[in-house]
Amino acid sequence: MRIDPQQLADREAIRECVLRYSRGVDRLDAEQMKSAYWPEATDDHGRFVGNGHEFADRVVGTHDRWAASMHCNYNHSIEFDDATHARGEIYNVTYLLAKDGGPWSVWLGRYLDRYECRDGDWRIIHRTCVHEGTTTIEGAPMAGDMSNFRTGAADRPRGETSLGT
Repeated sequence: MRIDPQQLADREAIRECVLRYSRGVDRLDAEQMKSAYWPEATDDHGRFVGNGHEFADRVVGTHDRWAASMHCNYNHSIEFDDATHARGEIYNVTYLLAKDGGPWSVWLGRYLDRYECRDGDWRIIHRTCVHEGTTTIEGAPMAGDMSNFRTGAADRPRGETSLGT
């Protein structure tokens, strides 16, 4: 099997695009989320089907109810259609931590993406979010004093604490 250095670079650029999306959601940063989508991109997230940039603005409002969220992406497969078009499938587990300290909500699903490269920049042109299941996790907090750790809101624009030095 011959390794194509450009295709390896393109794969990494696509993966970075997907990570910008997840970091943007978890940090309530709509601009970072938008940087993963082309301006005319579409997103089908079930409850929302429309423009990816509009979806990013909506998510910042709907995820503000959580103390923190963690979008964990796994098994990201990428298939190239040609030099500027690719398709991807990503398994996703998202942990949503309640502000009141209640049970965590856990979302399980997949992202089915189509990517497009323009002037060397790979972004999502269409995303379909596939819901596989949800659950909650209840239980006592981990033993030990956690009071010196930063909270999940520390790196969010609306966070209660700052990262400071």
